[in-house]
Amino acid sequence: MIDKRVATIAEAMAGIPDGATVLVGGFGAVGQPNALIDGLIEQGAGGLTIVANNAGVGHVGLARLMELGRVRKIVCSFPRSSDSSVFEGLYRAGKIELEIVPQGTMAERMRAAGAGVPAFFTATAVGTKLAQGKETREIDGRTYVLECALPGDVALVEAWEADRWGNLTFRQSGRNFNPVMAMAGKTTVVQTQHLVELGELDPERVVTPGIFVDRVLHVPYGDPTGF
Repeated sequence: MIDKRVATIAEAMAGIPDGATVLVGGFGAVGQPNALIDGLIEQGAGGLTIVANNAGVGHVGLARLMELGRVRKIVCSFPRSSDSSVFEGLYRAGKIELEIVPQGTMAERMRAAGAGVPAFFTATAVGTKLAQGKETREIDGRTYVLECALPGDVALVEAWEADRWGNLTFRQSGRNFNPVMAMAGKTTVVQTQHLVELGELDPERVVTPGIFVDRVLHVPYGDPTGF
């Protein structure tokens, strides 16, 4: 019987090694798997490469993980925000690497990884510092830059609903990077606001099929009335 449910955060985060590339869903706080990030802090892996929309805020979550010296590199679209002091201090001190990737390019790099596409050409970033050192090609009179797929050793995802097979739905803007990260992670760990029985999910609402999911942890919060 396929059952991807786990009972504890410790079980959900088991086996994440030092040096792993970890994809973290969310757009700011929306759709961010906060319980799993806290679990990663407790789990203890270090030397991590974190792929996320931003570089954390305050002294919690991703910022706390960086503050503890556990992040070697961050790949994100928005490294600076209204309260990104932890990242900024580490970066100025040369204690963390940064790779800035435009949002659409980052999403497509992860989608490509999940689809088995090793690289693709895009016009985004052509002629900017973000394209320096990358292969370019002219196609139909326009210049494009080659971007490589962006897989993760682990993907941490938040869903709205899940069943024991790992089929997932997302609520409104909570969807953001979560589905493509689920595809791109070699091991995908999901915290879900609602856990339902097999057959209760409307197939038309399932965005991420269970084939992309390895572990499901129920973290109950949120409006139970649905969409």
